[in-house]
Amino acid sequence: MIANVPETVTSLWALMKVDSQAAAIDALATREDIKEENIQYSIGWWRKADGASNGRGAQTIAAWALAHNLDAVVWTNLKPGLKGSPNVVPQYTAVLRHFRDLIESGDHADAEAYVRKTPSQVMTPYRRRLQDDLRWTPIPT
Repeated sequence: MIANVPETVTSLWALMKVDSQAAAIDALATREDIKEENIQYSIGWWRKADGASNGRGAQTIAAWALAHNLDAVVWTNLKPGLKGSPNVVPQYTAVLRHFRDLIESGDHADAEAYVRKTPSQVMTPYRRRLQDDLRWTPIPT
């Protein structure tokens, strides 16, 4: 059973060649198609110079960043939830129902590609079950 609590999962990271943390935030927002008005809520950040941060998991990420001698970190800080239940980590049954509704309507291509193209090292409990229930196995990118 998947608890209704976020768990830590393997994440991947990469260095960015940018001149400032603001430029890194803008680059991540562009990559993730985050609208300008949502950047303050949807991108987390931490800065070594003054220890300032914003976003879920900031303390954990700050400790990791210090151990890796990084000056700053930016990450996607998207809220959990499905339409109709924002800010709530959905139960797996709701996630599966959502994807099955997308499949039934023929609108699942983007969602399926997103799940299947996520690097195989990032194995969440939902993804494990989606592989079994929908046969959405990883696609090498």
